[in-house]
Amino acid sequence: MDESEEELDSRIESLLRQRHSLTNDLLAHPYDLVLYIQRALVYADLAYPDLAAGDAYRALLLTDEVRDESFEYHKQAFEALTTYADDPLLRVLDHGSLLGGQSRLPTLDGGVKDIPAIASLASIRCYQILSLSLLLCGCLKSASKFCDRGLALLPHNQELLNTRGYIQTVAERRTRKPFSGVNDLPDWGMVRREVYPWNSYEPDRFSEESLDILNSELANIAPKCTIQVSELPVLLGCPSRTDGYDIIPTCRQLGLFAKEDIAPGEVVLVEYSLVTANNRLKESVCDACSGELPPLGSESPAVNCPDCYDTVFCGQYCFEQAQKLYHPAVCDKDVDSIAKDPDAKEADDALHLLLLARVLAMAAHQEINPLDVNQIKYIWGDFVSSQTNEIDLSPNAGPPPDWTLPFSFTYNIEAPLHILEKMDIDIYATLADYDVWVFNTLYSKFRGTASARKSPRDLRPDVAAVHSFWCLANHDCDPNVTWEWGGRMVLKAREKRIVNDAPGGIKAGDEILNHYCDVNLPVQQRREWAHGSLGGWCMCRRCRLEASDSQNTSPE
Repeated sequence: MDESEEELDSRIESLLRQRHSLTNDLLAHPYDLVLYIQRALVYADLAYPDLAAGDAYRALLLTDEVRDESFEYHKQAFEALTTYADDPLLRVLDHGSLLGGQSRLPTLDGGVKDIPAIASLASIRCYQILSLSLLLCGCLKSASKFCDRGLALLPHNQELLNTRGYIQTVAERRTRKPFSGVNDLPDWGMVRREVYPWNSYEPDRFSEESLDILNSELANIAPKCTIQVSELPVLLGCPSRTDGYDIIPTCRQLGLFAKEDIAPGEVVLVEYSLVTANNRLKESVCDACSGELPPLGSESPAVNCPDCYDTVFCGQYCFEQAQKLYHPAVCDKDVDSIAKDPDAKEADDALHLLLLARVLAMAAHQEINPLDVNQIKYIWGDFVSSQTNEIDLSPNAGPPPDWTLPFSFTYNIEAPLHILEKMDIDIYATLADYDVWVFNTLYSKFRGTASARKSPRDLRPDVAAVHSFWCLANHDCDPNVTWEWGGRMVLKAREKRIVNDAPGGIKAGDEILNHYCDVNLPVQQRREWAHGSLGGWCMCRRCRLEASDSQNTSPE
């Protein structure tokens, strides 16, 4: 390790200690907007602009709480900000000429600090952090909107003026056309997809304890299978000449293996899940399993929730499971309309948000952290190491890393917090359970593992689910199983394989090879899907052979 690397490690360790201290302060004083701003700045220095935006947004909401006596947390937020009244100059607010040359915070007649005016200054500081952080995430539309809101309050603020110029420059480079207006800007970017250094919830999936827990549950739904450690090819971030190599880099993951011979057409697994989502407002699907509802009538097995009659379950079992695991947290809470009937281009994103909402409801009702929800706890989120994601600031640094988690302000920050508020959850006092990094970790687990079903009416994805054991069967573009989902996820051994129409069936000791995409697509499209969902190009044997053949037959 050279001197610059040692300095980088020392700097990151120092910032992580600051983050830990500020997080503890926030847990003790959850309505202190200054602490959120301070932690946002630490996140920015750690190269987590998405988390910086999350803290700045919570701080911004608290500035509204301070200034409006009718708001729910006005008293707590006002008192928290008042504790800084003896500080002649809040350094955290003095940025980008925010104080306009003033040496002291605003006061009322008599020298008493003007707390609402200080909150207004803090709101502009929040706009500075939000606009720059979202720009760094690639969320240009949201960045521009927050920048404009800040400039409306302080038109000559140099920090915001600079950020507005950066946004326009990046927009023109990204869209390859002159800046025409905020509504034409892209609003999705990429952020770090990792097990955060402070995440203590991620289990050791390879430990004997974890494998024993998983296999004891698996025995009930896939009696001829076992979960073992598997060696998988490492997904690549871009095209590579390694497609023709016999030996490629691999990584360890969990996999599903046959412990007995499984005949062609034989059922391998039948799994029930409550981590489901439906993005149609009035769709005739079960609220719990998202299977089709039986015809309604006096003899129908369908069950309505007695307290929110529009919520319907396909039968008594789903009703009881919902009551046991999640439904009381959202019952009659006006959550049903969120992210429903989205535009076609947002259908997938709405489903991911609704899956997140389901896990939040499960966590709230079970009074646990969302990352401890059993149905998602052991899912691997295609994480990249924190060290790989770090930005090297040294003079000899190479290009920045490729971050792989899709991110938007709306879906990763604003909407999850809105859902929690609808559930009557205090988004400040429950920071330990509902921080933005928790949302990001859940999204990492959903993307690439959630299965979706398209509507026969318009071929848009309208129902999705996460089946934690189904997704332990790793993806391969020459799978040995097929799957169907209709209230239960069913894996069956294929009658024939894709490649060369090889005979189906699975031998004892063979790995169960699933498929997460349409394996009839050409290799380029399959790899593009994998890059978007799994964070890298598929490197299964079939993809490498087809890509290698394509390169060999292409004209010079």
